Amino acid sequence: MQIKLSDHFGFGKLIRFVLPTIVMMIFTSIYSVVDGFFVSNFAGKTAFAAINLIMPVLMIIGAIGFMFGAGGSALVAKTLGEQRKDKANKIFSLLVVSAIVLGVVFSTAGIIFIRPISTMLGAEGKLLELCVLYGRIILIAMPFFMLQNIFQSFFVVAEKPKLGLAVTVIAGVSNIVLDALFIAVFKWGITGAAVATGFSQFLGGFIPLVYFASKNSSTIRLVKPAFDGKALIKTATNGSSEFVTNISMSVVAALYNFQLMKYSGENGIAAYGVIMYVSFIFVAIFLGFSIGVAPIIGYNFGAKNHTELKNVFKKCILFVIGAGMALTAVALALSAPLSKVFVGYDAELYALTLHGFRLYAASFLLCGFGVFGSAFFTALNNGIVSAVISFLRILVFQTVCITVLPIFFEIEGIWWAIVVAEAMSFIVALTLMLSFKKKYGY
Repeated sequence: MQIKLSDHFGFGKLIRFVLPTIVMMIFTSIYSVVDGFFVSNFAGKTAFAAINLIMPVLMIIGAIGFMFGAGGSALVAKTLGEQRKDKANKIFSLLVVSAIVLGVVFSTAGIIFIRPISTMLGAEGKLLELCVLYGRIILIAMPFFMLQNIFQSFFVVAEKPKLGLAVTVIAGVSNIVLDALFIAVFKWGITGAAVATGFSQFLGGFIPLVYFASKNSSTIRLVKPAFDGKALIKTATNGSSEFVTNISMSVVAALYNFQLMKYSGENGIAAYGVIMYVSFIFVAIFLGFSIGVAPIIGYNFGAKNHTELKNVFKKCILFVIGAGMALTAVALALSAPLSKVFVGYDAELYALTLHGFRLYAASFLLCGFGVFGSAFFTALNNGIVSAVISFLRILVFQTVCITVLPIFFEIEGIWWAIVVAEAMSFIVALTLMLSFKKKYGY
């Protein structure tokens, strides 16, 4: 039986509804993980470092898709809760068209300026050429990556999370197969990694585009869009937290790379890359849960069903606490084998990666509160509070920690920076959720 946004959610039903989205986000995070594994083991650590160095820039451009997906899905879910389906379809369609146009514009600009940007990040010689090569190929597929990020959120609003999962699995499996073929068999190196990822992103954006443009049984579909400046502004404002989050993550990643280059050289960047790849999968569980539950929150907020809103909120907090403890334990248990999979060929690099990973693992205990807190207020159409949580969590706290702690503790301070920053963001998220509970009735 299909679960609807208007249903009453017990814990079991809630998990069944959000599980496809959690798995979908895990598969999405696997794109870069698979690239990293094959490039590190078959193309060497210079190519591996190149991907890690240029990736923040690519994610900044792709952040538009996250903004439209999170902010737009919250607005559309609220509109559906108000029983205005035609209006919801028009807003959805406008956002998709806008994302395509912006994707083409920003991708073109990125292709033109990728070399000076890479130079500014500190790349030179072979590292610079590899950054430019990988970046330009990925940028060609960037409009579809933006669409993929939008449709990930809207599949949930459409009450089709399993279909969203199926599309993501198709794209993810294609990436894995093509990486193995292009990098391990054909020996295309970083070019093969970029082509494989770009093609998988194309599938992830194109298949949903065809689905929503055709007749379907979902709650929303693509129709002839009508310009609605108010809806675009509301989407941008409401999704600003996700936009800030992705840009801030990229800026902070670049800062981590800068500090690691200073204290540990190319090995430091490679070690951080491994930790980031693995953390993508862990944090994807919190992201997937938050994306999956957001339309339920938005729908009940629009329908003014405060009883169900309170019920869902309590279950979300229980999930965040339980998942945080479980993921921290798993990360500590798997730190050695995961580090060996990526960089076991280099003893010094393996030791550095393992040590950093074990310290970094403590951040998973609390990071779910910041992720969920931001998504929760986005679902309530309060983009300002959502953006505050994201801005402080990702940019301010991490920037301060990654800048200050190494002064006193050198490379140890770099690994501890994320743990201290997540602890600070936990306090902020919890305080804001308690402060607004009477206003929204959760």
